[in-house]
Amino acid sequence: MPIPSKPAYALGRQVAGPYLQPLLEAAAARGVTCAALARAAGLPDGALSPLPEVLAADDYERLLDAGAELAADPHFGLHVGERVKLGTYNVYGLILLSCRDFGQALQQTMRFEGLAHDLGRSTLVVDGAQAEYRWQPNNAEASRHLVESVFAGIRVFGNWLAGTPLPPAPVTFAHAAPADCGEHARIFGAEVRFGGARNSASFDAGLLAWPVPNADVGMYPLLQQHAEHLLKEKQRAESDGGIVALVRSCISRNLAQDRVRLPLIARELHITQRTLQRKLQDAGLTFQQVLDRTRHDLAVDYLKRGQLGIAEIAFMLGFQEQSSFNHAFKEWTGLNPGAYRGLHAGT
Repeated sequence: MPIPSKPAYALGRQVAGPYLQPLLEAAAARGVTCAALARAAGLPDGALSPLPEVLAADDYERLLDAGAELAADPHFGLHVGERVKLGTYNVYGLILLSCRDFGQALQQTMRFEGLAHDLGRSTLVVDGAQAEYRWQPNNAEASRHLVESVFAGIRVFGNWLAGTPLPPAPVTFAHAAPADCGEHARIFGAEVRFGGARNSASFDAGLLAWPVPNADVGMYPLLQQHAEHLLKEKQRAESDGGIVALVRSCISRNLAQDRVRLPLIARELHITQRTLQRKLQDAGLTFQQVLDRTRHDLAVDYLKRGQLGIAEIAFMLGFQEQSSFNHAFKEWTGLNPGAYRGLHAGT
């Protein structure tokens, strides 16, 4: 009997739903259905369809290994990585598209990678003319498919971001070499080594100054602030573990998409509406109070920073019209947003 996955509100390490999509696509291309994949990984039959908002990182790793086995594909991780798209990286993928150059894009990757997944972390080491990108999985027992999917994804996305194939870069994997390394050479080039001290890719540091073609740099402040708030809420939920922090985190992620109604948030947390209402009631709050407080806190921070227009802030907070935001903000603070900004600018 399949072991049900833990509900999202009880998860530790997580993977955002969009990051799971390339895995499902790679499996489907090899004749493996979502139901078969879920069963092989010990998940309920309906766990992958529709695409979940979040998934436990351990479940994702089991799905990756199950996909390789069911598809009889020794290079399944590489093939998953090749299907990475802009949306795979969730919010921080849009930030990368607004970065002026690859150096800034890598810096944002290190900052916001956790918004897409808690599978591992990126670091960048620059020594003179040489740079080295490193990725360390959080699970020391993770299979090679995980690491190879990450590096293939970065390679494919990097080519797309540059609008041209990036120069070949020597890649080193910490795991042992598979029997056939032909796919590795096709994706990464001839210089692929195994059994190294870490997972890394070395390249000329001059690549960091490469511009991102057609980058919408004007959107960078807006997206960066939004991502900072999402990261803050995620970290708060991780440290608190309470239902209020988790609901705030879900609300922050979904405000701009107008997906902050009680049924949708309950579904994302994998609990019933009634259970969510009861848990919030136990904490002395209603869903509307949590929503209002989250919007209030975000609005105050956005207004104090001064980088966003009031219409943009209204959109980020999920208001259909600026007038609705103005009315709500005046109820919260006694001031309209413009007056509040005038009093608190720079504080």
